[in-house]
Amino acid sequence: MTEPVVSLTNAGLRYGDKRILQDLTFEMNPGDIVTVIGPNGAGKTSLIKLMLGIESPTEGRAERRRGARIGYVPQNLSLQPTLPLTVNRFLRLATSEHRQIARALERTGVGHLRQASVHYLSGGEFQRVLLARAILRNPDLLVLDEPAQGLDVNGQTALYELIREIRDELNCAVLTVSHDLHLVMASTDTVLCLNGHICCRGQPEQISRDPAFVNLFGERLAQTLAVYHHHHNHSHDL
Repeated sequence: MTEPVVSLTNAGLRYGDKRILQDLTFEMNPGDIVTVIGPNGAGKTSLIKLMLGIESPTEGRAERRRGARIGYVPQNLSLQPTLPLTVNRFLRLATSEHRQIARALERTGVGHLRQASVHYLSGGEFQRVLLARAILRNPDLLVLDEPAQGLDVNGQTALYELIREIRDELNCAVLTVSHDLHLVMASTDTVLCLNGHICCRGQPEQISRDPAFVNLFGERLAQTLAVYHHHHNHSHDL
C-alpha cells in the first residue's frame, strides 16, 4: 500500500482567538492532482502553509512522508528591479548543479532563457521559470498557488498541460490553488471546496452538482461549469 505524501487528520488552525481552519481530513498520494477552490478568506493560503509545514496545526495532525521533497510555486514573487539577476543565477540560489538547472529549464520550455534577465520575462515565461525552480529536486509534492494568475487563456491552458505532464513524469502529488473555476474543471482530478472547512470534494463533474458548491458559488455558475465539463471530452483548437 502506498504511503500518502501528506495527510491531514482533523486538522485546524487558529490565530489567537480567530479560527481559520477546522476539521480538515484528507490525504494526497503520488499522482494525485487536487485543486483547492473557495472564496476570499476561505483559508486557502493557510492550508498551503499547513501542507508545507510552515504552520503547525493548533488541533489535529498534519503529517508528511519521511524524506518527502516539496516544490513550491508562490502566488507572487517580487524581485528587486535594481538587482541584476539572470534566470540561471536565480535558479542557482536553489542549487549549484548546472545540469539540474539546464534540465529543469528545458523541461518547462524555457531553456533558451537561461541567460536572460528575470526582470524582462513575460508573465508566462516567469511562471515557467518558477516551475523549473520547483522541480529542481524532483519533488514528491508540488504545490502551486494560483499558478496561472496573469496569463491569457492560451498561456493558462499550456501551463496546466505542462503541470500534468510533470505529474506523469515525476509521479508526484500536485496541489493547486485556483480561483478560475473553468480551468479547474478542465485540468484537475479532484476538487476540494474550502470555506474554513471542507465543504465538498470530488471529481469536477460531481462538485458542480454538490449543494454546498452551489450555495457557495451560485446556481448559475454551477450550471455553466457542469455544461462546460460535460463537453470537455474533445480537443480544443487554441
